[in-house]
Amino acid sequence: MQEDIQRRFYSGSGFSDWEIGDVTIILHKGVYHLFHLIIPNHDYIAHAVSKDCISWKRVKNALFVGDPGEWDDDMLWTMHVYQVGDRFEMYYTGLQRKLRGTNSLIGLAVSYDLYNWEKKNENFFPIESKGPYYESMEDSPRKWLSFRDPFRFDLNGDTFYLICARSASGPVSRRGCIGLIQQKDDSISYLPPLHYPMVYDDLECPCVFQLNGRFYLISSIREDVKVRYWFSDAFLGEYHAFHANVLLPQGNYAARIVESTSGQLLIYAFFYTSGLINSHRVFLPPKQLDTDDQGRLLLKSFDHWENVAHDPIDQNHFKNIRKLLNNPTSDFRVEDNRWILGSRSGYEIFVFERPAEDFIWEGVISVEGMGKLGLVTDMDEEGSGYYYSFDVVNGHAEVRSWGFNEADTRSNFKFTVLQDNIFTINKAYKYHFKLIRFGNYIELAIDGLVKLTLIDYSYNNKYLGIYSSSSVVSLNNSFIKKLPPLEDEYLINETAS
Repeated sequence: MQEDIQRRFYSGSGFSDWEIGDVTIILHKGVYHLFHLIIPNHDYIAHAVSKDCISWKRVKNALFVGDPGEWDDDMLWTMHVYQVGDRFEMYYTGLQRKLRGTNSLIGLAVSYDLYNWEKKNENFFPIESKGPYYESMEDSPRKWLSFRDPFRFDLNGDTFYLICARSASGPVSRRGCIGLIQQKDDSISYLPPLHYPMVYDDLECPCVFQLNGRFYLISSIREDVKVRYWFSDAFLGEYHAFHANVLLPQGNYAARIVESTSGQLLIYAFFYTSGLINSHRVFLPPKQLDTDDQGRLLLKSFDHWENVAHDPIDQNHFKNIRKLLNNPTSDFRVEDNRWILGSRSGYEIFVFERPAEDFIWEGVISVEGMGKLGLVTDMDEEGSGYYYSFDVVNGHAEVRSWGFNEADTRSNFKFTVLQDNIFTINKAYKYHFKLIRFGNYIELAIDGLVKLTLIDYSYNNKYLGIYSSSSVVSLNNSFIKKLPPLEDEYLINETAS
């Protein structure tokens, strides 16, 4: 990571940038309240606030581990905050030192202002894992229990809690399920799992929501570090998966939902910057959720970007387009709001200077015949930067960090596929793209759907453009809008107290 180019999205960071853990957000009186774990100690739950869900300011910490001997004196894990009448309730996971953290339980803390919290071990809290539906300490093959990551859901006057749990039966590495508890007055009952796919070790940070007449479950999956979803026509019904059920691509984790100030349903998550579990974590800007006519979830750009974008520049006014590699088989011509460019043999990168540090680049790209193509950003004079490939035949997009490696003369290159995803192909090979580059954040939407969303610190160079290899590419009616810079949390005015 190059510290001199780093733009600090919220990471809960002090000494390191991987301190942020699982997250939950509640919106109250126009202010988003973010609560999250602190990794690796898990010794308190932090609290930050924001007016736009992009720039965050830390405020008073919410909760700390218990004193020695208490049930939560070892670690605090995932939480959920929910408003109940005139108070806010935080359902959180706690572990005990005496049991060496092998038994996770669900506790309760309450607040009347979201800033001052008090633990309340009242009624049925803390809640533990029990049979017959879920593993208990007596019959856990792993000798430690997953019973954590609570999420409250109220429906028609009934209160339920979704839990990252483990079925009492099944192959040991495939017992992960979404446990279900129902609350009635001052008591609870353990129900069969809301969903048991019989394939994953754990279904972390589960949550459920209604959208356009259906119920949707989402969960973060450790096996491939992706966020997946399932659907049902009834909350307590049978949940199913579409042929593709990845909602957020690899590296996005601990996802949950919140309604925005404009009434949109947002999904948010933190990001593992290497795509691996034990790596740097950064909290990403949210995305919006919608459905298509078949009920499949659609991931769209947060409307905040368009609300703050300014000074649009159309394609006719992009400055000094040129060939970076000077490939003799390449050529381009410029028409009104249309570029036609290509390379018969080998690569060519057609670049121009980006007009702003932070921007949205939007337009239509199409390809004739065979060959490779894509977008580039953050290019230097030697072609080091980010490559966004469009496989228009197979419907596959990926972003690569690719460039010169001066540290190793035997391997003078760096090449990493940072993230990939699938998109719907069309016979015309013509696609609308929307690329957001904001600080170290990268977001690429194809035909209105977000396909790549990640953080990377490798490059911050001045050129944008298109690459071609044995292809003819056209860029049509594209434009760039500038975005205001990311605010540093220590420069933000007081948002709430």
